[in-house]
Amino acid sequence: MTYIIAEPCVDVKDGACVDVCPVDCIYGMDNENDRMLYIHPDECIDCAACEPVCPVNAIFVEEDTPEEWKAWIPINYDFFKDEDATRAQVDELKPRG
Repeated sequence: MTYIIAEPCVDVKDGACVDVCPVDCIYGMDNENDRMLYIHPDECIDCAACEPVCPVNAIFVEEDTPEEWKAWIPINYDFFKDEDATRAQVDELKPRG
């Protein structure tokens, strides 16, 4: 089971999820170029602590991700392979306002 962060996080980056994560597997708070946060799939222990504290309901178990945000699943994985390409994908899916 993998947790992902979807579109509602873009340009919000509240950080409550980062604060409660016991293994520090949520990234994106320290880089101003990141418009959202990302959960590292190999570091996450599936504790679900992050899900209920998200103020915009952007965190889902991958299998339970709403259809409208399924395109954000690969973005969570891709960030840990190529950050710059992932930032471009985020900008494409949700252009800056």
